[in-house]
Amino acid sequence: MSAKTKIVVLHMKELIYTGIFAALGILIVILLVVMFLPKKEDSQTAGSMAEEADADSLYIPGVYTTELVLGSQAIDVEVIVDRDSITSIRMVNLNDAVTTMYPLLEPAFDSICQQVYELQSLDQVTYSADSKYTSLVLLEAIRNSLNKASASPSPTAAPEQ
Repeated sequence: MSAKTKIVVLHMKELIYTGIFAALGILIVILLVVMFLPKKEDSQTAGSMAEEADADSLYIPGVYTTELVLGSQAIDVEVIVDRDSITSIRMVNLNDAVTTMYPLLEPAFDSICQQVYELQSLDQVTYSADSKYTSLVLLEAIRNSLNKASASPSPTAAPEQ
């Protein structure tokens, strides 16, 4: 038997670099799989979330907005709800030009919000005759946001005259 001896020279520096690059490659593959693998809760749609909501809950918790256009300015009426109550109502993107052109907007909105927090409903909200139309516009924007948040779909309510 004639065995030829082969000598393999491995440099320690090259072995370390190869090990590091192999570990980084495995880590990147694992990271990509975790990032792009669909999750069960992400695949649910809003409709299926509404079906899964308890029969006792009034709203699907979240933040719901309705755009309100006043003249050439747009503001958003934002309603935050949890399962059983309205927790916050506020106007977003409200600037000085809107408050100057519509001076009854903020007082009427504050009055409506206070009543909604107490009653947890829009049915018995009262407003003064001075700000009737402003209040009706604000109530309709809040009603639209609450319809989006409703756990049980309801027909769009017609504005009160």
